[in-house]
Amino acid sequence: MLDDPIVNEVRKAREELLAAFNYDLRAYVEDVMKRQYKSGRKVVSFERKTGEMLVVKEPQKPYGKEQ
Repeated sequence: MLDDPIVNEVRKAREELLAAFNYDLRAYVEDVMKRQYKSGRKVVSFERKTGEMLVVKEPQKPYGKEQ
């Protein structure tokens, strides 16, 4: 496998971030959300509007494979 310095740097940063939160993903996400709110920038929300229905489509069958 290739030794990619960029991938190694990203993995190291991820490890340090998670270690700072004792590997508690929920605590990390809460911190990110707090910092995001405090930034004062507009935040995009993907929450559903009241009354909006979730539409689930049937997955397509793989092309050329009959079952």
